[in-house]
Amino acid sequence: MDARKTGIFIAKSRKAVNMTQKELADKLKITDKAISKWERGLSFPDISFLIPLSEILNISLYDLLTGGNNDE
Repeated sequence: MDARKTGIFIAKSRKAVNMTQKELADKLKITDKAISKWERGLSFPDISFLIPLSEILNISLYDLLTGGNNDE
């Protein structure tokens, strides 16, 4: 898993559903700073957030774990 690639994909997916970092954080009951760390590739979401995150962002778990088709 590539933290940077996954982070870019999370940010892109979040923006695709017109959600701010704060709104996503509120839905997951965490801080927006945690979302920011994920999106900057500084950390990965805890395993307990993977299913809720994929459901909120309407993406597959596979895409979430692999960073989707991100060529950046």
